[in-house]
Amino acid sequence: MSTLPGLAFIALLLAASPVAAEGLALKKDVELRGSAAAGKDAPMFLSADRIDSNAPNIVEAHGNVEARQAGQVFSASWLRYDTTLNAIEARGAVWLEQERMTVHGDSLKLDLDAYSGAMTRPVYQFTAQPGRGNAEHIDFIDKERFSLRNATYTTCSVDNDDWFLKVGELDIDKSRNIGTARHASLRFLGTPILYTPWMDFALNDERKTGILAPTFGTTERSGLDVLVPYYINLAPNYDATLYPRLLSKRGVQLGGEFRYLLADAHGENRLEYLPNDNEAGRSRWSVALHNEYQVDANTRAGMLFGRVSDNDYFRDLSNLIATTSQTHINSEAWIATGRANWNAEVRAQSFQTLQDSTAAVPIADLYARLPQARFGAAQTFANGLEFRLESEATRFTHPDDSLPEGTRALVYPTLRLPYSTPFGFVTPQLGWHGSYYVLDDDAAKARISRNLPIFSLDSGVVFERPLAFAGRSFEQTLEPRVYYVYAPYRDQDAIPNFDTALLDFSYAQMFTENQFVGGDRVNDANQLTVALTSRFTEADSGLERLQVTLGQRYYFSNQQVTLNPGDPVRSSNATDLLAAASGQITRNWRINTAWQVDTQNGNTIRRNLGAAYHPAPGRTLNFNYRFIDQTTEQIDISAQWPLAPRWYGMFRYNYSFQDDKLVEGLAGLEYNGGCWLVRGVFQRLATKEDQSTDAFFLQLELSGMGRIGANPLDVLKQSVPGYRTSNDLLKTP
Repeated sequence: MSTLPGLAFIALLLAASPVAAEGLALKKDVELRGSAAAGKDAPMFLSADRIDSNAPNIVEAHGNVEARQAGQVFSASWLRYDTTLNAIEARGAVWLEQERMTVHGDSLKLDLDAYSGAMTRPVYQFTAQPGRGNAEHIDFIDKERFSLRNATYTTCSVDNDDWFLKVGELDIDKSRNIGTARHASLRFLGTPILYTPWMDFALNDERKTGILAPTFGTTERSGLDVLVPYYINLAPNYDATLYPRLLSKRGVQLGGEFRYLLADAHGENRLEYLPNDNEAGRSRWSVALHNEYQVDANTRAGMLFGRVSDNDYFRDLSNLIATTSQTHINSEAWIATGRANWNAEVRAQSFQTLQDSTAAVPIADLYARLPQARFGAAQTFANGLEFRLESEATRFTHPDDSLPEGTRALVYPTLRLPYSTPFGFVTPQLGWHGSYYVLDDDAAKARISRNLPIFSLDSGVVFERPLAFAGRSFEQTLEPRVYYVYAPYRDQDAIPNFDTALLDFSYAQMFTENQFVGGDRVNDANQLTVALTSRFTEADSGLERLQVTLGQRYYFSNQQVTLNPGDPVRSSNATDLLAAASGQITRNWRINTAWQVDTQNGNTIRRNLGAAYHPAPGRTLNFNYRFIDQTTEQIDISAQWPLAPRWYGMFRYNYSFQDDKLVEGLAGLEYNGGCWLVRGVFQRLATKEDQSTDAFFLQLELSGMGRIGANPLDVLKQSVPGYRTSNDLLKTP
């Protein structure tokens, strides 16, 4: 045996000594960080049943060979090491282990400097993320790149081939975490379901340019629906997506989205165009732009622009109830600035109104604000006195020439002196509401002014006591609150209604000065609101288990100001009684209920009953009942629940008794096979007063590869509160 020069060969001799044979185990190379840090100049540690050197700079190892160098491990039945070329050749159960991957095969040739070479019949597996496969042959290009011929790839666990890619050639680039396949077929449960001559895919969850998994489904109004998005990863902070969409009944829709996130700006902009819709007989399009800019530390600007080609665009082409029920599309541009004690804003705003052709009453168009300027100020003095100022000037225009147009200026300064203690508070406030109108269409009343003082006094007390119930300790509070408002009557019949509506009667509305929202009406008021709240808080955890509230407003004068001239005034000296109860009453049950009762005749005006049962992730049941006298009576039930191991069911039933129709119905199943899942969802959705549409979603999700089929996730998240995918559930501890 010739002499082995250098530190590397001393390490070889020591590794082959009898001491090693007697059980002095070499440490795993992952523990020898110095070796990894040294790179290709690090020594090689070699152990075997027998080590020979039959030629200068050539070492051969036989039997249970293990070699380690620079963060990698080789094992084989036979290994030959050329110290001059720094290259190895191995045969017999060859095993190669790196930081992020292991490969084993029949034979290996590898240049350790360039990390280039080849292995026959390799079986590989990634260790940093799921992914494994085999091939006839692998070529190592360098330490981060290799190419396989007649290979397979899957993210399923060992001995599970539920799905895999079968490719003629597979290139893996670990430095970019990208795999590229040529002549690839996707096999699922033994059946080929897709073929492509070329594709690339990410080896992790990072974004990359390329074709995303197509989605396809079917709807009653559009037929077969196939969308093939192409994602363009332009930079880490901006990207684009092109999404051609085939609708068998309508044609081909082209869409695009551009997103960006900069240090001083961000935005999301989307365009869609459907030329020559075969069903509608016209071209259809939509635009949705949203951009915001940080001008400086105190000033921001932004714009929203939304438009569609026709009233039925969303009803025909969307399956989200929040979208199909949209009636007004907002467009605006604004700039806002502020300092410690003041803020200002200028805004221009208009709306597109989407009509329902089957509705008996058309939807009213909204006034445009072209423009609106707003200024606010606030100052707190040393004695606790607070000064507030809200003001605005707005130019109103309307598409209907028969409706009045003009400019409105509002100013509302207030002084308030809050006083609070640990057991209660008192807050008096005095304000002066001033307004001035310049109208375009009525010369006799082209100038209108309105001025009135408003006084309010808000007060409340908190009483506390310990309470024991069902063997548990609670803290109960009793919180009476009294709120008084006085505002004198001013005749406002000549003032047009540009943007004002009657606030929906609620607990929050009882504690406001004005029952109208918007600047065109200020109610006359001499009224007192009395409310009582009781809370039951768990002593140990601080969790509020139950909150019960009662409230009613009492009037000391008759109503004179109405939203529109001639509207009926109230006939009683008190509002309806409001009652509400809510809280996490048990670990799994939460309730949220409210009643509005006419105390004069005992009739229920409104009733909301809500309950949610959520014992564990993936187990959720939601129940809601809503009743409004003469207008609304709906029931809404939704759920997600495990039906069997790895099987989940989803359900929603939203029915209107008043209209005698289904608002939305949904039924779905989801099965998780470990490295894949499949979900199917059927949905029926009301799109107009007398029309509905059916849709079916079927989606296959392959872990690490993406989703194939129609995407029901947005529908499920909106329709079933608390819904979670089975992948999330199986990862939950």
